[in-house]
Amino acid sequence: MSSFAFLSNNTFLKSPHASAATPYAVAGIAWDGSVTNRPGARFGPRAIREASHMLCDAIHPLFDTSPEGRLGDAGDLPLPNTSLAAMREAMRPHVERLIRAHHMVWLGGDHSITLPLLRAYREVHGRPLAVIHFDAHCDTWEDHFGEPSGHGTWVYEAMQEGLVIRECFTQLGIRSAGAREAREYVRDQGGLIFTARELRGLENPAQLAPVLGAIRARLAAHGHPPVYLSLDIDCLDPAFAPGTGTPEPGGMSTNQVLSVLEELADLPLIGMDCVEVAPPYDHSELTSQAAAHFVWTYLCGRLRGA
Repeated sequence: MSSFAFLSNNTFLKSPHASAATPYAVAGIAWDGSVTNRPGARFGPRAIREASHMLCDAIHPLFDTSPEGRLGDAGDLPLPNTSLAAMREAMRPHVERLIRAHHMVWLGGDHSITLPLLRAYREVHGRPLAVIHFDAHCDTWEDHFGEPSGHGTWVYEAMQEGLVIRECFTQLGIRSAGAREAREYVRDQGGLIFTARELRGLENPAQLAPVLGAIRARLAAHGHPPVYLSLDIDCLDPAFAPGTGTPEPGGMSTNQVLSVLEELADLPLIGMDCVEVAPPYDHSELTSQAAAHFVWTYLCGRLRGA
């Protein structure tokens, strides 16, 4: 835990420290040692927490509920910044303990943190997971610019390790340059891809109904498995989220992402991460505000049925 954060009351929604009395919790993973362009995502957890303070009483206007009294903040995990392997190994006991105690939301950090999170959830739940993945990038590369692992390989690694149900892996917002083998990897494995181009003009629930229906149908066909949600903030167009390490024009709108989060809130979701918020490149806190709203919406959607 980062105790200094609690001294300044910089917790998500100014919530208390996570305890047995808080069934929901957030934790920061302040690591950006695997970025391929601009560093800075290690400062994401702090910025997302600060942005969440604008949410006042935190009563969601759609779900008409608030995390207050049921949410705790576990601070930032104490992790080394020497190597990716060392960081992931140090993550493991903290992550498993928190998953067993709370319904968790993880504040990144770059996207390399998602692979060890999926390993932990696979271990705790004893079965492969369905995944909903918002991103500009497919993250299906077999190596990380010559290194075996990084923030662009975690999808490929998760599938190779059997952590996920390939047919229940859905990507939203993909649009970056890349070889066909990488861009279409998830679809070739039996999963779903909705590119940013395919999502253009689809913002409200009625317009997004075919996308939402396809996700629901795929989960139903596989017995409604547990669902993990991984949200890379660069799924958004840079107009909505300039503060990220690898921005890609032509992305999703904040409205689109919120519509999907709201409409799929009743799925058997077991956890979420929000990654790649890089405050050094942000403007007027646009990116951290969007991230805080996404996390808050996810939590309120879960709490509505709790």
